[in-house]
This record gives sequence, structure tokens and C-alpha cells, in this order.
Amino acid sequence: MARRKRVSTAQPVLLSVVDVAVMLGVCRTTVYKYIYQEGLSSMRLRGVRRIRVDDLHEWLKSHEDMTA
Repeated sequence: MARRKRVSTAQPVLLSVVDVAVMLGVCRTTVYKYIYQEGLSSMRLRGVRRIRVDDLHEWLKSHEDMTA
């Protein structure tokens, strides 16, 4: 009988710029614009830009209020 591969149900804490771009339906350049010009919090971790999931949700919520 073959072993079944376990699938993790854990959600990531940090997202890459590409992950955020896919989630928002925009390109990487737009995500960098959000970071450098529109206040989306991010960090550099071992030379790679990462965005905390909580920071992304908070940033989206603040921009949702601006357009309402």
C-alpha cells in the first residue's frame, strides 16, 4: 500500500512580491509601487522582499476606506 503524502494546511505568514501580485491581480511592478509610493509595509529578509499577510490585509482595508 502506498503512503499518502500529507498536505499542509498552514497559511504562510510572509508573502513574496509575486504572491501579492497574483492575489491582487496586478503585476510585480505595481506591488513595488504600492510598497515604495503608497505605504504597503514590507521587509527585506535575506535580500528578498516579503510582505506580512496581516500588513497586506491592513493596507487593503485602509485603501478600501479611502475609496468608499
